[in-house]
Formats: sequence, C-alpha cells, structure tokens
Amino acid sequence: MFDQTTPTPTVALPERGAPAASAANRPDPGRRAGRGRRWIALAVLMLPVLLVAVDNTVLSFALPAIARDLGPTAAQQLWIIDAYPLVLAALLVSMGSAGDRWGRRRMLLIGSVGFAVMSIAAAFAPTAELLIAARAALGFFGAMLMPSTLSLLRSVFTDREERRLAIAIWASGFAAGAALGPIVGGLLLEHFAWGSVFLLAVPVLVPLVVLLPLLIPESRDPAPGRIDVLSILLSFAAMGSVVYGIKHLATEGLDALAVAAVLGGFAAGAWFVRRQLRSPVPMLDMRLFRVGAFGGGVLVNLLSVIALVGFLFFVSQHLQLVAGLSPVQAGLALAPGLVTMIAAGLAVVPLARRIRPRVLVPAAVSVSAGGYLMVALTAGQEGIAGVIVAFVLLGLGIGMAETVSNELILSAAPPAKAGAASAVSETAYELGAVLGTALLGSILAAWYRATLEVPSALTAAQADAARETLAGAAAVAEVLPADLGAELLASAAHAFDGGVVVTSIIGVALMLAAGVVAAFTLDDAKGATSE
Repeated sequence: MFDQTTPTPTVALPERGAPAASAANRPDPGRRAGRGRRWIALAVLMLPVLLVAVDNTVLSFALPAIARDLGPTAAQQLWIIDAYPLVLAALLVSMGSAGDRWGRRRMLLIGSVGFAVMSIAAAFAPTAELLIAARAALGFFGAMLMPSTLSLLRSVFTDREERRLAIAIWASGFAAGAALGPIVGGLLLEHFAWGSVFLLAVPVLVPLVVLLPLLIPESRDPAPGRIDVLSILLSFAAMGSVVYGIKHLATEGLDALAVAAVLGGFAAGAWFVRRQLRSPVPMLDMRLFRVGAFGGGVLVNLLSVIALVGFLFFVSQHLQLVAGLSPVQAGLALAPGLVTMIAAGLAVVPLARRIRPRVLVPAAVSVSAGGYLMVALTAGQEGIAGVIVAFVLLGLGIGMAETVSNELILSAAPPAKAGAASAVSETAYELGAVLGTALLGSILAAWYRATLEVPSALTAAQADAARETLAGAAAVAEVLPADLGAELLASAAHAFDGGVVVTSIIGVALMLAAGVVAAFTLDDAKGATSE
C-alpha cells in the first residue's frame, strides 16, 4: 500500500551506538543530539501547542465580556469562536504539504511571527467584524504552526517507545493549554479588558523564535509534490461551505441557502478527494485512510474534539451567566477535569503497551460518554458539582483516547510524509473545534431562541437582544427593574439549560460512535513505519 522504504527525514536522531554514517550521508549536528537535547526540543515544540489550546479555551471564557463590549449577534458570536479554527482547519493540509516542501522549521518560524502580530491586532479590534477578521488571520498563521510541531516530533523521536511518550506529552499540551486558558484568562479578565487574552501569544512565541533554530535542524520531504492551488481552494470551500450552512440553518432556519451551502461543501469535498486519488503526487495521499489505524484514529479524534469543544462552549457560559461565577471561579471549576485530561494522556502510555487499541480506546470514550450523560441528567439543578464531575469523566476518557489515536496516526504514515500526515491529525482537531461550536453551539442557540419566554413588559428591542444570546439576556436584565430582570434571567437560564440537555445527549452519541469506530478500526499500525 505504501512504499515503506521511504528514507527517514534528515532530522531523525540515531540512537546511541548506531554505526557512523558515510561522508556522503553524514547527519547534521541535530542528528547527533543526545536524549537530553531531544526532550528540550520537545519542550520548545510544545509552546505553539500550548498557545493554540489556550487561544481556543480562553476565548470561550472571554465571550461574555466580548458580547457586552462589542454587542455581536448570535451568528457573530459563533463566528468569533469559529473563524480561527475554520481557517486553520481548511489550510492545515496545505500548510503541512508546504512544510514538507519548503521546510517544516521555516514554516514554524513564519507562523510564529505572524501569529504574534495578528494576536496584537485581535486584542485591539474595535468591532465584532474586525475581531472576526483578525481571528481568521490567526487561523492562517496557526495553520503553519501545528503540522510542523507534530511532524518535527516524528522526525526527532525515531524510537517507537520514546515517540509514544513524546506524543502523549504533545497531546497533553492541548489539555494543559486548555487548563491554563480559563485560569490565566480569568485572572486577566478580572483586571484588564478582554483584549488582554490575545496578548498571551506574544510571551509564548518569543522563546520559540529564539530557541527553535538552535535546537531543531531543518526537515523536509526529499521528493515533494507540486503546489496544487485548486486542491487548496477545494479544501477551504468544502469546510467553509458546510460550516456556513450549519450556522445559517441554526440562525435563519431551513431554507435554500442553507441547503445549497451544505450540498456545495459536500460537492467540493468529493471533488477534492477525487483529485487527490487521480494525482500522481497528491497534496494529501488518500491511501493513508485505507490503514485502519490512520483513518480510525483521525475519526476518533474528530468525534472526541467535537464533544470536548461543544462542552466547553456551553459550560463556560453556564458557569458565568447561569451559576453566576466570575471568570476565575469558572476556570477553577473546570481545572480538575483539565488536569485529569493531562494525567490520563500520560498514564495511558504504559497501558498502551499491554492493551490493544481497539479495546483501550472504546473503554476510554465510554467513560467520556458517562460524563456527558451526567450533564444531561443534572442540567438545571442548583450547584456546579455535577458539571465538575462530568468534566472529569469527559477529560479522563478523551485524554486517554487522543494519546493512543495520535500515536497510531503518526506511526501509520511514511516518515517523508510526516508533515501531511500530521496535518491530517491536526485537521481532525481543528475541524472538530469548528463543528463543536458550529454544530452543538448552533443547536443550543436554536433551542434557546425557540424556548425562551420573554416577559411582556420588555420593549421589542430588548426582547430581540434577549433572544439573540444568553449574554444578551443578561445585559438586558441589568437595566430592568430587579423583579423583571430576575424573571428574564430565570427564563433565559431555563431555556439555555434545556438546550444543554439536547446537546449533551448528542455528546453521548458522539462518544459512543467514537467507541464503535475504534473497536472496528484501531489496531497497531501494521505495515506502518514504526522506526
């Protein structure tokens, strides 16, 4: 199926005791680096991973403040969240292929500088429209960051056992960033304007730009394919059209535009797949998906991230706008689940040596399904204990499943195509982030608007603002008489929690579906390059 004799990229580091290379093929200094240098290099590669994770979760917690300041509509709120992961997901495969061609380290450096500049632009955006545009630009540069980190990791850690632990740490970086996002972001939001959350990128990326050239040598595909502009446009059109159709369906209802957008997206996706299959050197080798460990791992990641991001989208609003917690308190409430996710991702490494993936991953995601079921059963009840326990269960299962699936994805691909394979894994993450808010967020928004009972004493403008979002209802309640404001908030909380029940049931189904996929597809990457 694949040519398993593809040479390992030039950054692969030989183990101690390996025979010396000939003068013609003598490795560069990075290849002779010892174990300590490899792990220092991993720490540097973790910086953009932490940054992307922080950027996703901190924005969810900043959304109520953004809503009060910029006054976005319900659709604009979703676009503020989704513009970044949508553009990032649409370009990940393209940027992964570009890194294979022009150098993965070079793409990582360019992306880091651009991301820092656009983070500053987002921090001072004066309108919702400009914030959405800045978020889209962040997605463009973010697409240069993520495939490069995982593909360079694949090249640095050539030993399978070392690589499994390194990938566990890499995957845990997302959970660590998610844990830091709400807490650090909450502290910033209590003392500074919401734009401060974007400025976190600058101090994170400065050491990356300084240390990366010193620790990690350049790496690229020795035989890259041509630049396929049409495939880039097709991948972007496929994801953009489908997400737009889902959003339009949630905000405007079923109409010709929503149907046309979704069908157009599927058509563009089908054209993209057909073009890759017919190309002698495709931008994305679709044959990778014939390997169960690869295709199954990608699908498990996609379903898991949809469930995780969808949960964070509604729980951050529930904790602040329904339970009445401050941003810091809300972040601390989620910290146990996020810490559990990190610990589970690392603890699963020794288990993965003894338990087959098709057994281990279904068991893990079943625990996550139990977390979502707890949310569905406890929604609307006073207190936040149920939410905390539910997120611990969700994090436990997803942390274990993603470490195993990511290692299988990376081991299933030929080393020279590490960038493209890493990009597919990252695309599953970011597409999951898009669909988590676009699908579950849109369903929640539609349920909220359909079931909210607005007090008759409100003006038409106040009623419209209250129906747009939960944050809009909270803002209206602040200017109403105490009794009327309390009545509106109670009605809004009831409508919102009703939507949470619906989305939680969908979350249970997503986790169970991930378990079924894992049980039938995941196994050790037979025939894959594991050295």
